Amino acid sequence: MTSARYRLTKTPDGAEPAEGPEGDGRGGPRDDGAGTLRRVAPRARRFLGRRKGVLVRLTLWSLAESGQAFLVGYGVAHAVDGFLAGDTRRGLLWLGVALLAVLSGAPVVRGVFAQLAGLTEPLRDGLVRHAVDRSLARAAAGGAGGTDRAAVSRLTNQVEIARDSFAGLVLTLRSFVFTAAGALLGLLSLDPALLVVVLPPLAGGLALFLVTLRPMAAAQRRALAADEALGDHAARSRSALRDLTACGTAPEAERRGGELVDDAAAAARLLAGWAAVRTTALGVAGHLPVLALLAAVPWLRGRGVSAGALLGAFTYLAQSLLPALHTLMTALGTAGARLLVVLDRILGPGPGPGPAPVPAARDGLRPTPDGPAATSTAPATRTGPAISEAPAVELRSVTLAYGVRAEPVLDSLDLRVAPGEHLAVVGPSGIGKSTLTRLIAGTLAPTAGEVRVAGRAVTGRPTGDLAAERVLVPQEAYVFSGTVAENIAYLRPDACRAELDAAAGALGLRPLIERLGGLDAAVRPAELTDGERQLVALVRAYLSPAPLLLLDEATCHLDPASEARAEEALARRPGTVLVVAHRLSSAVRADRVLVLDGVQAVCGTHDELLDRSPLYRDLTGYWHAGPPGRP
Repeated sequence: MTSARYRLTKTPDGAEPAEGPEGDGRGGPRDDGAGTLRRVAPRARRFLGRRKGVLVRLTLWSLAESGQAFLVGYGVAHAVDGFLAGDTRRGLLWLGVALLAVLSGAPVVRGVFAQLAGLTEPLRDGLVRHAVDRSLARAAAGGAGGTDRAAVSRLTNQVEIARDSFAGLVLTLRSFVFTAAGALLGLLSLDPALLVVVLPPLAGGLALFLVTLRPMAAAQRRALAADEALGDHAARSRSALRDLTACGTAPEAERRGGELVDDAAAAARLLAGWAAVRTTALGVAGHLPVLALLAAVPWLRGRGVSAGALLGAFTYLAQSLLPALHTLMTALGTAGARLLVVLDRILGPGPGPGPAPVPAARDGLRPTPDGPAATSTAPATRTGPAISEAPAVELRSVTLAYGVRAEPVLDSLDLRVAPGEHLAVVGPSGIGKSTLTRLIAGTLAPTAGEVRVAGRAVTGRPTGDLAAERVLVPQEAYVFSGTVAENIAYLRPDACRAELDAAAGALGLRPLIERLGGLDAAVRPAELTDGERQLVALVRAYLSPAPLLLLDEATCHLDPASEARAEEALARRPGTVLVVAHRLSSAVRADRVLVLDGVQAVCGTHDELLDRSPLYRDLTGYWHAGPPGRP
């Protein structure tokens, strides 16, 4: 064993680079919405084509709304003309017609919403299924480290955004088309000159608004991507707080977070700028027609337009046309842009084929399942270290640094672990113990030197190949939703129920299994304690056919008696055990102990290290004294 230096150095915080203004979140150029429309349009046509009955019923209710809009203004106009002509009866009759049209709005709205559910609910169900399928396919293909961190956002927030935006668009587009048709038909029926005055400012404001749609969609897409990048960074930093504190990389993570906040703020400002342009267009279309009509009153009166027709025109503008236009422009400018962006995120390209890259898991994070490994014989009694030409683990001048200018965490470390040996690794927090296990597991590549497991180099080998030779159990044990049997047999799916029961008994998991209701009982990870999750992960590792077992403080949440029982059972299984020690008892039970102290690496038995390593003596006293918060 050569001496090795260990220093707290920068550990990458793991946040992916924030996309710039020209990225689309997947590494390609950002489009302005046209590409999204081309991708979404065929799906939309198929979706609507399967729901023709709902569309027909929705159209019928919308025609009723169009007739209502027509009758309100038409009735008001003729009622006023009747009253002005001294025909009170005719005025009251037409006023009653307008009142009935207004009162009919309630059943019309009810009918519209009843049919709307036939479109929005199937859309939400379809998007959820697609998001789940895409996430599972991405995990199976191993893209992006085998994980899909945006999956939860797509299944919850983004699906609901799509559903609500789609519902709003259907309501507003339908309402505008049929209400505008009724109002414009009413204006034409009162006097064609009214359309000459009203249509130009109305069309001008609408055209200005339509010009903003594409840049507004691009700004919305950028804002959503910036928000996802910031959320991803926050989630990664939160899960790696121990590394950030121990390795002194909190300022770097803070700087990166500040950059992402600035990106999100810039995206929000850009979006707000286009929203201001949209508001201007809304003002032009929403107010100029009324002002133009007021200014044109003398001209219209000169052409013989009656006072009732003028009041009817104002009624059409104020009660029907302008509110529908305002709602349409608001919905297209916000809900429409959001819908395009979110559908692009949910329905975008899935993972492509190819081998899964080795995941760069961090200290204390959940393990990445490597998939089922080959079948092995049942566990047998372990008799101690074996002598072999090929060590179970061998490090040859291994150096690792988390940056070009960073001090190495491990520096020229040599280590040999014989097959069947039980090695404990001890040292202060953040000194490199978890880094060592990740190097051996192959989830982290050394800067220099070579790591070998069973005589073969680890770096560059496929994940499935490595899974047959080693299993890594981190501090934060991963338990998934499924049955107890599925969880503990994950690394050895061919294990029979007798083997599952024997493994559970050996490690003390039977009380939990009985409390849950047996091996076929469902497991809800959130309802398990940290210690119970660790026991499930340890039983899973015990059943694994891999000859090398790496425990990275995998028993830290167990009480001393449970920890002793688990470690003794794991030591009896055939193969080699390397454990990052949490208590002195773990080191005492090991054949040898490796001490990492930041200056030298010292390896020997418990008794030898009490003489040779001042740090080990200090740790022994610390363990005996019982550190605060830990038994």
